[in-house]
Amino acid sequence: MSTKQDDHSPWPEGYDRVVLDSVDSTMAEAMRRAPDIQRPTWIMAKTQTAARGRRGRKWVVPEGNLNATLIFRPEATPAEAAKRSFLAANALYQALAIYISADKLSLKWPNDVLLSGGKVAGILLESSGQGPFVDWLSIGIGVNLRHTPEGVEDASFAPISLANAGGEDVSPKDFLSTVADAYATQEAKLLRLGFDRIRDDWMSNAARLGEVITARTGREDVTGIFDSIDRDGNLVLITGTGPRAIPAADVFF
Repeated sequence: MSTKQDDHSPWPEGYDRVVLDSVDSTMAEAMRRAPDIQRPTWIMAKTQTAARGRRGRKWVVPEGNLNATLIFRPEATPAEAAKRSFLAANALYQALAIYISADKLSLKWPNDVLLSGGKVAGILLESSGQGPFVDWLSIGIGVNLRHTPEGVEDASFAPISLANAGGEDVSPKDFLSTVADAYATQEAKLLRLGFDRIRDDWMSNAARLGEVITARTGREDVTGIFDSIDRDGNLVLITGTGPRAIPAADVFF
């Protein structure tokens, strides 16, 4: 494994950063700090004691991996805010591609990054608000940089780390700078070019596009050819009865 020294990547303008030694979860900490946050803020913790992923699943976070949450007010409806998962996925892909060959990376709908077929990063979105626009959006990311988590029993895709896949070594703090800068670029793209450009970028790196996959919704398993992501971010499968747009599911292949 080659080693990349801390490069102290430049921090994106307009974003704040908080680095903690330990916290229950950066998502929980973000919401506690929300009333006092003045502009988009990344919160990073060296260790977490109660991290979680989608649907309450446990997220194992050895020290040396990245645990971080971006909290901000996106001036978006809940549906528009949810599309930020694609911005985060694009940013993670671009950041990871600096430290390992991009041809080993792919994006799995709705919110995972795969490395050599294993899960190297995950994304979790939470929002709050009662009106037409969300008050706050939190984007949590976990990235296996230096360690592959052990004891993960319910993973559909086995975890893998950047280091164990032969990637360059990078500290969590420096990787956060890299992904924060990439995310800021994604927000600028969304503002100037709209979600279609974000979607096209995501699909250009999508895992199993054009192949048969299965989406498990909780009520049924839908199997079909992975055709696209629509303008609402839904997974579109071509099934025996025609196209199906699926808003939420776990994907298997």
